[in-house]
Amino acid sequence: MSLTRVDYIAPWWTYWLHNFPHINLRFQPIDKSFQPEDENYQQSLIFLGCVAAAGLGLNLLCLAVYLSFLCCCRKDEEEETKKPNSCCVTWSAVTAGLITCISVGVGFYGNSETNDGVYQLTYSLYNANHTLGGVDSLVTGTMGNMRTGLHQHLARLDEIFATRGDYVQTLQFMQQMADNVIKQLLGLPDWDEAKVDLATVADQTANIEYYRWLTYLLLLILDLVICLLACLGLAKQSRWLLTTMMVFGVLTLILSWTSLGADLAAAVGTSDFCVSPDKYVMGQTKGIITADIVHYYIYCNQTLSNPFQQPLTIFQRSLTTMQIQIQGLLQFAVPLFPTAERDLLGIQHLLNSSEASLHQLTALLDCRGLNKDYLDAMVGVCYDGVEGVLYLCLFSILAACAFTVMLCAIPRALRQIASRERDYDDIDEEDPFNPRARRIGSQNPNHANMHSFCSYSSSMGSQNSLHPPAPAVSNPPMSEYMNQTALFGGNPRYENVPLIGRGSPPPSIYSQPYRNPYSPTMRATYLSMTEEQSRHFGSDFQA
Repeated sequence: MSLTRVDYIAPWWTYWLHNFPHINLRFQPIDKSFQPEDENYQQSLIFLGCVAAAGLGLNLLCLAVYLSFLCCCRKDEEEETKKPNSCCVTWSAVTAGLITCISVGVGFYGNSETNDGVYQLTYSLYNANHTLGGVDSLVTGTMGNMRTGLHQHLARLDEIFATRGDYVQTLQFMQQMADNVIKQLLGLPDWDEAKVDLATVADQTANIEYYRWLTYLLLLILDLVICLLACLGLAKQSRWLLTTMMVFGVLTLILSWTSLGADLAAAVGTSDFCVSPDKYVMGQTKGIITADIVHYYIYCNQTLSNPFQQPLTIFQRSLTTMQIQIQGLLQFAVPLFPTAERDLLGIQHLLNSSEASLHQLTALLDCRGLNKDYLDAMVGVCYDGVEGVLYLCLFSILAACAFTVMLCAIPRALRQIASRERDYDDIDEEDPFNPRARRIGSQNPNHANMHSFCSYSSSMGSQNSLHPPAPAVSNPPMSEYMNQTALFGGNPRYENVPLIGRGSPPPSIYSQPYRNPYSPTMRATYLSMTEEQSRHFGSDFQA
């Protein structure tokens, strides 16, 4: 009997994913029905993973071609070309950072949605398992009471009422009713195997989901950390940090494409199940539970009759008949046989407990409880679960794009850093005011090319001893000024020559727009040297 489902409607994205081409590894189209045990169906899901692997290979090939082009086609490092390249690297880093942040946000949402859907599935499975366990416990307990407790009471009453044939016939009739109750209970399906299967599925699903959730959480954190460290390396212009992040970027790119293939296969397979879950459930329960019972619980329609109605009705009538017989014996047999009262009250208590178990069993066997668990499981898997997996697919795509842009920007940044270092190498290292030379001098104080002021003053003293002193004039010779200005790396300024004779430092120190590079020690050494020269020139002039 075909019925239209009104309680569960598969979402549109499951139909969209269900329409994906299902092709095995021999490139043959196969049936789209959910058949996880079929080898061809398994190959169709593996084929989707191979498509993601092909995308990874194409991505890596494009990156290799780009890096080869970048290494082979080197342009001249000019000022006009440096600024656009730097701007390109900056905007590439900003774009990669924004895409990474968006992808991480999408990934967190998708991971949470998938976890919620799987949690709802396992919760529904545990509830259904609890219901089936309750049914099995009630049936087993009632059958045990009828077989042991009632049989013992009837055996003792048979001995007590041995002299009364009518009472013995009543006891025999009660034994027939108890056997009838046991027969009806044996006619109920054995839920023990189904209960074990549900518990196993729920436990395995919960364990797999925990590790899946934890893996994606670590992947999201890894993506965010790599992006932040790459931005830090660009800001600090650290070559080793950028190189390390480039290696991790390639690793994360591979993980992103791998997760995309796994998520796509899982989404398509789950959608195949969500489009027609009833067919798969009925196929899995075949041989364990009859089709009419499964149909009753799956659809739970008012037009469907309860397959347990007849055995439960016979159970109820048998208990009612037995209770009527016990009431009669308590009324008429106890005055004659006082010792029978204890067993009769025991049977009455047993029948009352059996009737309470009957009411609980009727409620548990009703379709509404298990049907609600079934619908909750379908909603959790097909709505939250598949939707979350789709968001994880989007996260993988965005992360792959972000790290592709990052892997394109990092080599350009490394080239710019290397270009700046070559520019520093072009500067004269013998210049005492070159920052690079000053750095080298601090590391190697015995550098032969660095001249101290003491050696310079001694050389000047030797030169003065060899040549006769010049007469003292207001304007000193130009060669003297050139030697002094060459010491400080400045250019000769003829209009400031008279200042040198007064022992003042070159005015270019104060007229330059940049920061004064002379330290207090250097300035004091220069002043002492000029004062000594002035005294020497004055004494020679007087002589």
